[in-house]
Amino acid sequence: MPDNLPQETLQRWLGNREQSTDRLDSALVARVAATFSRPCPEPGDPLPPLWHWAFFQNPLPGAQLGGDGHPTRGGFLPPADDRNRMWAGGRVEFLTPLKVGIEAQRVSTVTDIQEKHGRTGSLLFVTVQHDYSQAGELAIREAQDIVYRQPSPPKLSLDEPMPEADWSQTLDPDPVLLFRYSAVTFNGHRIHYDWPYVTGTEGYPGLVVHGPLIATLQLQAFCDANPQARPTSMRYRGLRPLIADKPFRTTGRITAHGKAELTAGNDDGPAHRATVEFHDIEDQESRA
Repeated sequence: MPDNLPQETLQRWLGNREQSTDRLDSALVARVAATFSRPCPEPGDPLPPLWHWAFFQNPLPGAQLGGDGHPTRGGFLPPADDRNRMWAGGRVEFLTPLKVGIEAQRVSTVTDIQEKHGRTGSLLFVTVQHDYSQAGELAIREAQDIVYRQPSPPKLSLDEPMPEADWSQTLDPDPVLLFRYSAVTFNGHRIHYDWPYVTGTEGYPGLVVHGPLIATLQLQAFCDANPQARPTSMRYRGLRPLIADKPFRTTGRITAHGKAELTAGNDDGPAHRATVEFHDIEDQESRA
């Protein structure tokens, strides 16, 4: 299939929809908790923010995967042959917590497809909206931005310092963490665990840290530093990749009442940015 499809052809995938049902199984929750070295929620407890990314995965057989380990393109998502896939960012609304051990549904819809031209060549941006419901109630609404770029040298640094912060956590993304996160999210993308592929085919200097993993660690650090806060939304964006075995920091600061800015990066500059809106639990209880 040609690499550059006309925009009118790509629009055929606009509105594509798929549905998935999953029980938020305690055994998988325990594996996610172990991956993050966190206490394991009990059945009926709220699922921690962004842990839902470990669920609702479509278990395709190997014959239906592409060379990069992702599902073959041209099915639910539009074709983008000979391009490298990246998780560019997204937006999440936390309406009510999902509960562990209870069946839930996800409805996914392709809401936008745009072909753009940047410094490194053509870029295909695809936005997918996910609606997560449990017991008939919408719990999470999110939009994920996926970008398919023509092969080019990855941008490994950003010429600006890390911002001042109210809190900071240092993390060491070793290959075991990346493997375990790939396993609990059933993510076959080879850039996260296959050294010969990621260095020889996609041109990275090492294993790439998952964008969703970074976003989860950022929000986790926010919650650690602000235990009185309940996140209501998060917007996140990848600026450049982070590579395994090179420590990075997740930092943040409160910028206004109910708002915070989060950054993940290292001595090579910021790599991921996010903004969080939140409610103060004590304020909510006093108004109740």
